[in-house]
Amino acid sequence: GDGRNVDRPVNREPDLDWISRVRVNHQAVLKRAQYIQSLKVSKKQWQAAWLLKAVTCIDLTTLAGDDTPSNVHRLCLKAIQPVRLDLLKNMDMHDKGITTAAVCVYPSRVADAVRSLKAAHSDLPVASVATGFPAGQTPLETRLQEVRLAVRDGAAEIDVVINRTLALSGQWEAMYRELHQFREACGDAHMKTILATGELGTFTNIYKASIVSMMAGSDFIKTSTGKEPVNATYPVAIVMARAIRDYYLSTGYKVLDPIILTCKIIIPVCVCVCVCVGVS
Repeated sequence: GDGRNVDRPVNREPDLDWISRVRVNHQAVLKRAQYIQSLKVSKKQWQAAWLLKAVTCIDLTTLAGDDTPSNVHRLCLKAIQPVRLDLLKNMDMHDKGITTAAVCVYPSRVADAVRSLKAAHSDLPVASVATGFPAGQTPLETRLQEVRLAVRDGAAEIDVVINRTLALSGQWEAMYRELHQFREACGDAHMKTILATGELGTFTNIYKASIVSMMAGSDFIKTSTGKEPVNATYPVAIVMARAIRDYYLSTGYKVLDPIILTCKIIIPVCVCVCVCVGVS
């Protein structure tokens, strides 16, 4: 399926007691990350299989100031055929429908992407960043309108960014309220919440932001925008994966995050579902 959870449980009120009790053991996280990085890397056909899997987890993205309908069109064609056909034939994967997970663009380019994919007879979904990406430093109503416009133009997924000011100042209820409004504005579209972990300061803040995002109805959580000085790292992936597990054990609802911890080479690729790729 497409990963959509129709019966998504959105907490009417955030569980602030849970949030207040959270303390993440910094050294334990670093030790676990060091262990994972020491694992043996898969080789040969297993490595190729994991790399193909990584391709299918990527949102092929262009988020440039000089984006035009023509380079969005090229991006869409690349997303439909991300790996050379001769390579796929050598691996006997040419008829397996290998595509990227989605195409990701700015809201103003969503209609261009939808048009290009439709013309190519592809049902690949279009994702759009929104809510003042990447900084999130625009008025709330502006951020909400950006979500609504992207959905109107055909975006099947909205990548929202959290308000880091609220997270860093411990205003978790206010952060929940904003994300809940984004969730409502998304309607039937997926909501992927970007935590910008490189700007949250501590593993405890990252864990709390993950839990609050899930409480507010996120379908996915993601480490970073790719614009911060520090983006996806092994320790952050572990903290977020543990938050997803704990939320699932508490609610029975599994928020998705394509973190693959069983194959060392894939983690840097898949720890963020959205990988920015230039289009030539």
